Amino acid sequence: MAEGSALYQYVHDRLVFLRWSPQQIAARLRHMPESLRPGLVSHETIYATIYAQPRGGLKQALVEALRQGKPARGRRRTMATAKSFVPDELRIQHRPEDIEHRLFPGHWEGDLIKGAFNRSAVGVLVERKTRFVVLCRMDGCTAADALEGFTRQMKKLPAFLRESLTYDRGSELACFQELSRRLKMDIWFCDPHAPWQRGSNENTNGLLRQFLPKGTDLSLASQTLLNDIARLLNGRPRKTLGWKTPEEAMAEEMAKFSPECCA
Repeated sequence: MAEGSALYQYVHDRLVFLRWSPQQIAARLRHMPESLRPGLVSHETIYATIYAQPRGGLKQALVEALRQGKPARGRRRTMATAKSFVPDELRIQHRPEDIEHRLFPGHWEGDLIKGAFNRSAVGVLVERKTRFVVLCRMDGCTAADALEGFTRQMKKLPAFLRESLTYDRGSELACFQELSRRLKMDIWFCDPHAPWQRGSNENTNGLLRQFLPKGTDLSLASQTLLNDIARLLNGRPRKTLGWKTPEEAMAEEMAKFSPECCA
């Protein structure tokens, strides 16, 4: 990890520019062909190297690259009320078992992250099997805005990848029946105050705050910018995927289906 070496540059670029974690970088190096990798290093060594840097711009950039928002999340508040708009038959308890066990692609978790003063939002979609992320620009925070934003981006997906969406009870999905009709997909709703029922989505929301900090006016984020952020997240190797990236995992799933299936 000597500064200026090929290994140092590999670690630096993925940490600072691609925002990979030290664990992701170390694991990726282990899985690379020996003829291609610049060396091996543990994630503990990467952390030690970062904090051993003298004070200055380089150390600040490296340390900031590790930040993923606040260290601990509190319980997520929802817009659920005593009389919810969610029909009992669409509660997550009735969701098929194959969705729970991530057996097939096409089942998504969704949410909005809010901007400054809750006046702007970005839609977040995470595919449960591959952890592939899709970000959706929203014109506002209303149910009509969510309907248009989610429809616009999910319509770009092949039909076989639009099987179901699991969401919390936020009022922004009050138009769920129309969304289900437009996308021809099932929609399921989590219990109130149960963020662990959308664990992949909650984890992604935390990672997104690295790029879209709280207090940001999200109405200024173009779809092009959101696509770039999603590409960075989908290019990170994930432990739960055997250190493949979501992009690689999704490509494998896409390759299993013929063009006729994807129409």
